[in-house]
Amino acid sequence: MTGFSDRVERISISGIREVFEAAGEDAINLGLGQPDFAAPEHARRAAADAIMAGEADAYTENKGMLSLREAIAEKHARDQGIERSPDDIVVTAGGSEALHIALEAHVDSGEEVIIPDPGFVSYDALTKLADGEPVPVPLREDLTIDPARVEEAITDDTAAFVVNSPGNPTGAVSSEADVREFARIADAYDVLCISDEVYEYTVFDGEHVSPVEYAESDNVVVVNSASKLFSMTGWRVGWVHASSPRIERMVRVHQYVQACASAPAQYAAEAALTGPQELVDEMTDSFKRRRDLLLDGLAEIGIECPTPTGAFYAMPKVPDGFVEACIERGVILVPGEAFGSHGAGYARISYATNVEELEEALDRMAAAYDAVA
Repeated sequence: MTGFSDRVERISISGIREVFEAAGEDAINLGLGQPDFAAPEHARRAAADAIMAGEADAYTENKGMLSLREAIAEKHARDQGIERSPDDIVVTAGGSEALHIALEAHVDSGEEVIIPDPGFVSYDALTKLADGEPVPVPLREDLTIDPARVEEAITDDTAAFVVNSPGNPTGAVSSEADVREFARIADAYDVLCISDEVYEYTVFDGEHVSPVEYAESDNVVVVNSASKLFSMTGWRVGWVHASSPRIERMVRVHQYVQACASAPAQYAAEAALTGPQELVDEMTDSFKRRRDLLLDGLAEIGIECPTPTGAFYAMPKVPDGFVEACIERGVILVPGEAFGSHGAGYARISYATNVEELEEALDRMAAAYDAVA
């Protein structure tokens, strides 16, 4: 057998997947980060119409359809007040590819990327695939990313730092003051800030702000996606926006690994962005009610949990053996260490499921807690 790439040998299958495979088919899945809403009807219809008309059969531009990039530019002008040319946007195969090409285009071998710990599993793995060195920084007690910790971690070898608000796996939302600090750090140290904003619309308290709104340099790259904004995870369409020189380098990576995002998915995403937006508020209101139900239930059990203010995740502190005891009782949770060493002692719960399942899961979690506490 021939040898394997050292970069690939540095990573492994996600710990999240291992948890899924340990549970039965009838388990209540609180480990999946996927909204339980259907994608907007007008988005599905747009894709179907394009397919039946033969308009989605060919490659699009590498960067994506111009009309979709125009819709994305209008979205960010409306939501963040950013004037971004459609030429400075790349449509990708989900937010995951956007993260991948951002890191590949900006990280040299051995350079460091500062990432939150606990943080989304792809940050560590994609840094290693770019032959970089992840530098985890622990979060605050409220599970937000501390700009001071990021600044302290910067060295001459730092290429980038990643921020994520609203956050996965934490559900934490960075304050405006913190986001301004992220922008200042990117400017002052001439390092890239990669801002993962895929949960932008799911904020319960306060509002989402982006470091690109405050940076004076072009040292901010923003990753976003239709997946969580419009409940379109399976469509695999996201985007990245940045300055022209940065986009040009990211396109070099994108055109060889992907050529272009799926054409039908691009038609759907354009319709989602330009059509009725009622689903956005409906999802946010629903997730807030489920969050409150979950927090009340955890408190009754005796489990401490920082209050998530966005996304649809909670990350409670749990006793040893709790996750395993839950899985034995048919409730899938993800152990916090799957998201970094500082996640030990926590579990990630996704409450993107229906109320009836949440209530049943809480009953089973209570039994699991009694068994291990």
